[in-house]
Amino acid sequence: MPNTKSAIRRVRRVKKQTQINRIRKSKYKNAVKKMDLLIKSKDKAKAKKFFSKFQSILMQVAKSGVMSRKTAARKISRISKKI
Repeated sequence: MPNTKSAIRRVRRVKKQTQINRIRKSKYKNAVKKMDLLIKSKDKAKAKKFFSKFQSILMQVAKSGVMSRKTAARKISRISKKI
């Protein structure tokens, strides 16, 4: 249990931030799953259309620090090769 006032406030802040990070992580995972489904369905037009949105989502997540920028760039690169 936190003893000081600042530690109590910090616990509240960490709880909120954890929820936000979970939302961002699920948003990123859903985007990856959707992109994989589009590629497996061999619908190149839909995959290309979703690709810009996919890139945007991954870079937003990377910018917020939930995942590394290099990881996001690597995933984007590998998906672009598949399209």
